[in-house]
Amino acid sequence: MSTQGEARALIAAVRDRHGELAEGGFAADRDNADPTANLALLAGLGVARLAVPAAYGGLWDGTERGGWGAVIRAVREISAGDGPTGQNWLTTALAARELFGPDSGLPEPTRAELARRLLDDGLRLVSSAAETGVSGKTTARPVTGGVVLNGTKSFNTNSGGLGVAAVRCLLAGEPPTPYQVLVDLTHPQVRLHDDWDTMGQRGTRSQTVTYQDVFVPDGRHQPLAGPFSPVFLGAAMLLHAGLLQGIGEGALDALVQHTRTMKRGSLPQFATPAEDPLILRRLGALSSRLAASRALLHTAADQLETGQDGEDDGTVDCFRAKVAAVDAALEAAAGIHEVTGARSTSNAFRYDRFWRNARTFASHDPTDAKNVYIGGYELSGHLPALSSIIRL
Repeated sequence: MSTQGEARALIAAVRDRHGELAEGGFAADRDNADPTANLALLAGLGVARLAVPAAYGGLWDGTERGGWGAVIRAVREISAGDGPTGQNWLTTALAARELFGPDSGLPEPTRAELARRLLDDGLRLVSSAAETGVSGKTTARPVTGGVVLNGTKSFNTNSGGLGVAAVRCLLAGEPPTPYQVLVDLTHPQVRLHDDWDTMGQRGTRSQTVTYQDVFVPDGRHQPLAGPFSPVFLGAAMLLHAGLLQGIGEGALDALVQHTRTMKRGSLPQFATPAEDPLILRRLGALSSRLAASRALLHTAADQLETGQDGEDDGTVDCFRAKVAAVDAALEAAAGIHEVTGARSTSNAFRYDRFWRNARTFASHDPTDAKNVYIGGYELSGHLPALSSIIRL
C-alpha cells in the first residue's frame, strides 16, 4: 500500500471507532478526567504514524508542507468522536511537527528516541508555551551537561497523560536567547497544579505546570529557530478548524441517532420525526452547513500541502476555514435540544457537552479578529501583518 493509502486507512480506522471515542469522551467529561482510554485506542491504531517522519517509521515525508492533509483529516475524525481527545492528539501532532521539522536542531539520537516512544509507547507531547496569568518568564540557565529550567506555564493541553513537554523559555545570557527544552512530566521537580476547571474541553487537562530547578541534559534542548512560518501558522489554523468541524459533526451524529429513537414529531399532527418537515428541515440545514465547512477545510488543507495557490490566497483560506468551522459547529451543537426536546437535556445523555466543547475551544482566539483579517485582504488584496491579530 502507498503512503497515501496507509494514511487513508488510518483515518478510516478512526472513523470506524467513533462510537468508542464518544463513550470514552462521555466518561471523561462526566468525571472531569483525562480521556486515557481514547488516547490508548488511537495509539493502538497507529495514528501517530501520521505525525512521525518516514525515516523513523512514520508516514510523513519530513518536509514543511508534507502530510498536513492527512493530519488535519485525522483531527476532524477523532474530534467527531470526542473533542477533547481530538485536541489532545492535535497537540501531540503539532509538537511532533515542530520537533522533527526541517528547522529542528535536536540531535539524531533524541529524534530517534522520541519517534520510538511515539510509535511504540503511545507517548503524548505537550506544548508548554503559554504564560498568561503567571508572574515572570520561564528561564533556563546553562550548567555542566545541560541546562536547569525554572518557571510556570499556564496552559498545558494533553498533560493529563504526562508524557514529554516541549517548554519554551529564555536561555540566560546577554541578550537572553529564545529556547526550547524537553521535559518528562514524571520528573520529581515538575509540579502539575490540577487546576483545569472549565465548562468544556474538560478532558484536555490544560492545567498549570511549574518547573522548579529541573535539570535537562544536553541533547534535549535547542535554540528556537525564530517565528513560525506562514505554512506552520496556516496548518495550526486548519487543525483548530478540524477540531471544531469534528465537534460539529459529532453533534449532528448524536442528534440524528437520538431523533431515530423518538416516538413522535415536534407537533401533534406528525406521528414520527421522519414525517415532520420541521425536524427534517433542521437536520438538512445543519448537514449542508457542515458539509460546506468540511469542503473548505479539506480544500484549504490540500492547497497548503501542495502549495498550488499563492501564499496569501492559501493563508486566507486557512482563516476562512476556521471561521466557517466555528460557525457550523456552534450551530450544530446548539441545535440538539431544539430538535430532540426537553428529555434530551438529561445528564444521562450529556448532549450539552458538544456545545460546551465547541464554545470553549472557539473562544481560544476571537472569530471577529479572523474576519477582520479576511476583510482586510478582500479590500486591499494583500494580507495584513499576522502580528496585528495574533500574539506571536
